[in-house]
Amino acid sequence: MDKMIDEYITYINLTKKLSDNTIESYTNSLNLFKKFIKKDLSKVNDKDIEKYLSFLNNTHSNASVNHEITVLNEFYRYIFRKKYICTNPMEYFSTRKSSKKLPKYLTIEEVDKLLSIELNDKFDYRNKAMFEFMYATGTRVSEILSLEVGDIDFYNCKVLIKGKGAKERILPISDIALKYLKIYIEEYRNSFFPKNKKINNYLFLNNHGEHLSRVAFLKIIKREALKKEIKKEVSPHILRHSFATHMIENGADIRSVQLLLGHENITTTEIYTHLSNDFVKKSYFENMIRSNKEE
Repeated sequence: MDKMIDEYITYINLTKKLSDNTIESYTNSLNLFKKFIKKDLSKVNDKDIEKYLSFLNNTHSNASVNHEITVLNEFYRYIFRKKYICTNPMEYFSTRKSSKKLPKYLTIEEVDKLLSIELNDKFDYRNKAMFEFMYATGTRVSEILSLEVGDIDFYNCKVLIKGKGAKERILPISDIALKYLKIYIEEYRNSFFPKNKKINNYLFLNNHGEHLSRVAFLKIIKREALKKEIKKEVSPHILRHSFATHMIENGADIRSVQLLLGHENITTTEIYTHLSNDFVKKSYFENMIRSNKEE
């Protein structure tokens, strides 16, 4: 048994150029399997594999089980090619589909708290305009930071978004987002340019008159969330998730949300329907409890 494992590990080390950590992980996986199975690895059958996977299901996460299946699949394919075995016991075993993690999002009340910025200076007005715009459109942070002033169509209440892969889409903007964009552009944006600094067309600027970076945006939104005592982890992407979730909760169809978010595949957008279903169930049970108390 050790000889076959050693030969296989030598083979992948020489031919696949895997990292030391990966080689060690494969070795540990095969040794764990050998310890559990307690028989010649060339005599293992599908029943033995089933017992082993059943054992792993009780002690390992789904991702870890998938890793062990991958290691065994590759090991048995190798010794089958080398004709050390006549049949491959892993032939009918494949990795399981990992369940998609539901995106985190803010409640409407939490979004209201985040957006209620006290407006005292040019930074407050810029941040207010950015956050209102992001929540109103569900755009990615990269899309917001690449916006130019000319992309905003105030007359038709629309914005031109330059998305992934140079794909463009036109999105509607809410009145409140337009209101704060207009105030920021007309009254505060020019004050971000230092004297003798060449003026550019980027919409959202830092204090050097250059377009805001992703790191700066993240710091701003985290600082604001901390100030408002929002307990959840807050990021630009979570505001995008909040936009999509609230759209679905309020009856928007999945295809419309897909177009607004700029998702190429609708399956990417369908994750928000799970959030919506959870919201409906929670609301239903809360209303039931409230009704029972009133009775």
